[in-house]
Amino acid sequence: MIPFNKAFMTGKELHYISEAHFNAKLAGDGPFTEHCHSWLEKNSHSARVLLTNSCTAALEMAALLLEIEPGDEVIMPSYTFVSTANAFVLRGAVPVFVDIRPDTLNIDEKLIEEAITSRTKAIVPMHYAGVACEMDMIMAIAGRHGLLVVEDAAQGVMAKYKGKALGSIGDLGAYSFHETKNVISGEGGALLVNRANFIRHAEIIREKGTDRSRFFRGEVDKYTWQSAGSSFLPGELIAAFLWAQLQEADSITQRRLLAWDTYHQYLEPLEAQGLLRRPIIPAECQHNAHMYYILLPEHQDRQAVIDGLKAQQINTVFHYVPLHSSPAGQKLARVYGNMAITDSLSARLIRLPLWVGLSQAQQERLTEVLTNLLKAF
Repeated sequence: MIPFNKAFMTGKELHYISEAHFNAKLAGDGPFTEHCHSWLEKNSHSARVLLTNSCTAALEMAALLLEIEPGDEVIMPSYTFVSTANAFVLRGAVPVFVDIRPDTLNIDEKLIEEAITSRTKAIVPMHYAGVACEMDMIMAIAGRHGLLVVEDAAQGVMAKYKGKALGSIGDLGAYSFHETKNVISGEGGALLVNRANFIRHAEIIREKGTDRSRFFRGEVDKYTWQSAGSSFLPGELIAAFLWAQLQEADSITQRRLLAWDTYHQYLEPLEAQGLLRRPIIPAECQHNAHMYYILLPEHQDRQAVIDGLKAQQINTVFHYVPLHSSPAGQKLARVYGNMAITDSLSARLIRLPLWVGLSQAQQERLTEVLTNLLKAF
């Protein structure tokens, strides 16, 4: 069987977890958390990076930092995970969905400006498959209209746009270390704070609305309730696991890229025959091989292809149901313009197995089975 995903372990995770256990430092913001903070700040060049218990939590912190209020509007793609919208809906905001680009499946930056109203507070681009959105234009639009930008870089750890780490370009960024991502801690995430004037408030929000971080640094003689907040920080066992992964992040990325490139080579003939479309990576984007997907022709029965692969013990999946077509999306959000590309591509996409350790022989077998299926339909 070829599973869709297999979590990669570096071999150091249990050692570091045992060390945290031995040191009896299990709550958040211990030594392993600080190791992770330092590594992420060095590699992203963000002003401050704070570990969270999920990317969802990081996005919810971002909504609090931006002081999102009921009636505010936040522009984002519909083709994204539900947390992208939920973080702002929880503050009373209205997600405004715009269509995606046909090449990268990222938000179409050319449609953003038209969707801005007097109620717009922020733009939330999501970097699909670790391939960057057109951030120069998005930041320029935000600057012209006095808007804030939150990068949903859940899939973007170790990926770049014009040499800049994803998540480090907007005012704030959010990472995921969920088991399904490239670098993992089971559950986990991080908030990237790219504006120095947000740092203190971000620390307060993360620590239940208190200035506890300043107290432990000796900057105040006691900590007290300062603002609205919650408990967003992970425990040290999670950070210890993540530290083992971050130390191998370069190797993990290179091994995934090798598997991605192998798929891209093997599937080129099928694309030339019009049987599928491969991913498109713009020149300015350095992706991280988070996923390899194919897009089927419009007439093709996607479920039949998935079922045919499953019958040969090859596990593939489709991806998001667009948020604008979901019950909550229809109730809590609104659409600007036509969503034809989102509707079309989301119905034709299949994600192929991709994980560290996937063998070339497995990829050859998948390509052979896929070829036979597509030619038979």
